[in-house]
Amino acid sequence: MADAGAGSARRMWCSVPERLQLHMAMLALQFGYAGFHVVSRAALNMGISKIVFIVYRNVIAFLLLAPFAYFLEKKERPAITLNFLVQFFLLALVGITANQGFYLLGLDNTSPTFASAIQNSVPAITFLMAAVLRIEKVRLDRKDGIAKVLGTAFCVAGASVITLYKGPTIYSPAPPLHAAAGPVWRPTLALGDAEGKNWTLGCVYLIGHCLSWSGWLVLQAPVLKKYPARLSVTSYTCFFGLLQFLVISAFIERNASAWLVHTGAEVFSIFYAGVVASGIAFAVQIWCIDRGGPVFVAVYQPVQTLVVAIMASIALGEQFYLGGIIGAVLIIAGLYLVLWGKNEERKFTLEKAAIQSAPEHGNTRLPAHIKAPSSLAQPLLPPSTENV
Repeated sequence: MADAGAGSARRMWCSVPERLQLHMAMLALQFGYAGFHVVSRAALNMGISKIVFIVYRNVIAFLLLAPFAYFLEKKERPAITLNFLVQFFLLALVGITANQGFYLLGLDNTSPTFASAIQNSVPAITFLMAAVLRIEKVRLDRKDGIAKVLGTAFCVAGASVITLYKGPTIYSPAPPLHAAAGPVWRPTLALGDAEGKNWTLGCVYLIGHCLSWSGWLVLQAPVLKKYPARLSVTSYTCFFGLLQFLVISAFIERNASAWLVHTGAEVFSIFYAGVVASGIAFAVQIWCIDRGGPVFVAVYQPVQTLVVAIMASIALGEQFYLGGIIGAVLIIAGLYLVLWGKNEERKFTLEKAAIQSAPEHGNTRLPAHIKAPSSLAQPLLPPSTENV
């Protein structure tokens, strides 16, 4: 009976058009990511040590990813060498250690909504890094090049506004009716806004998180060309990131009681981060990138910010400030400009390739000075949530 039910559900899912499947999967993915922001903030509010939270999260993620990497990529995984191990270690240093460390430090001093909003600048920062390193060419003589430059400028401006200008409170949810009965609600009410914390420093940490994320994207592109086994690369990166955090914890978190999980809520937050944000979301995003492309996946990123804002307002009583709203709008506008530019660049490359592959008449050739624009081999957003 169970097999029959599973088969029926599978047939129903297969009968849904693939485009609709992609949209449903991406919406579910954004809700999963949004929940991660809120759950992580709740974990910090409950008093979980930042380093302990990250270590446990990466233990769960590694235990989830490693078996799939081992069995699914047995044939395509190259032999491991010392050179590869050094590259995986460096990827972990940037994409796990610096990235996740900066994220939690930033989240602890700001709020889930603005942590999510600043993450929208990652594609623009990635483009800027790739341009500086000459991995990607900036073509200011074409509209796609101008759009990417303008989008990057918008994202930088938005991040600067969020960091330097908090502004007045625009929206502050009213506490529930039972708030007056006792102090139980007060810690939760303050949770979303990190009252008493350094907002500017938190935004600086979050910018460091985005820089690390973008650096991880840029650095892993050449690694994946030599070691084309994405799951294995992610597993190795997670493993070395875990080792690095264990070394850091030996100096920072020496209190043995900090490693004990005391409540069911703490267990839930750790497992959510490891299973949902690092396991399920990873598989869904890989599938969506494979079927819909990186631009399709990246376009949904601002939906996550909207969902986080709703969740954080309801669950955490998060307040919204003018500076954060202005900055978020600028960053999202910049994101779409960069994505539009990338999409136009892809169209231009495909059209040029079609012209070159068409039968030649009278030895007619395109001018030699026209070259196809280079582009990052990596998608605009990472196929893994290990970097969050």
